Amino acid sequence: MVTMITFAICDDEPRTARELAGCLTDYMEEHSTAACAVSSFSGGRALLESGSGFDVVFLDIRMEQPDGMETARLLRQRGDSSLLVFVTVLKECVFDAFQVEAFDYLLKPLDGVRFRQTMDRILRALEQRAAESLVIRRGTGWEVVPLSDIVYCEVLGRKIYLHKSDGAVIDYYDRLEDLERRVDGRFFKCHRSYLVNLGWVRGCQDGQAVLAQGARVPVSRLRERELTRSLLCYMKEKGR
Repeated sequence: MVTMITFAICDDEPRTARELAGCLTDYMEEHSTAACAVSSFSGGRALLESGSGFDVVFLDIRMEQPDGMETARLLRQRGDSSLLVFVTVLKECVFDAFQVEAFDYLLKPLDGVRFRQTMDRILRALEQRAAESLVIRRGTGWEVVPLSDIVYCEVLGRKIYLHKSDGAVIDYYDRLEDLERRVDGRFFKCHRSYLVNLGWVRGCQDGQAVLAQGARVPVSRLRERELTRSLLCYMKEKGR
C-alpha cells in the first residue's frame, strides 16, 4: 500500500506550474488516501541538482537547456525510475518520449478528464510497484528497493543488510522477523540470520546456498531439505 507519493513539477512558466500543482492536490484529496508532497522547479538544471528522487515527475519540454527531453534523458542515465509525464504544447515530440520510457504525454492547456485518467493510471502503477518493492527508512528519508533486485538479506547486530544484484549493499535498522513479514514468497529463511531470494539461487552445496553471482550464504542443516522443496515450488510457479 502506498502511503506517501512525491511529485515534482518542472516548468519555467510559474502560472502553469501553480495550475498543475493545484490539479494534483485536488485529485489526491478526492481519490487517494496517500499523503502527497509537490515540489516545483523552474528548469531542468534545478530539478537535476535537487538530488531528490520523486515518484512522479511532470516535465515541460520547451525550456532553456537542458530542456525537458534532455532532462528526462539525464534522469534515466543516472538510474532514476520516476514515472515521467510530459506536459507540453509540442505535439511533435510524442515519439521522442518513448526513448526515455515516459509514462504519459499531456498537451497544454490541460484537459481535466485526460489529466484524471493519467492520475488514475499513475496510482495503479505506484500501487503495483509498492507491492513488488520494499520501502525502507534510512535516516530522515525513504528508499524504494525492488524485491527482484535483492539477492539476499542478512542481519548483523541491529541492522539489516540488503545485498543487491548490482553489487550494492543497503543497510538500515530493522529485525529479520519484521522484514520476513514484508517480503513475498520468493524469499526463504535459510538461516536464522539470512533470507535468500529463490530467484537467485543456483544450488545448495556443503551447507551453503550457491547464488547466481557466485556468492554463498549459509543454510541451516535442518533447512536444506525445505530450501530444495521451496526452490522447486518457486520454479514451478514461475513457469506457469
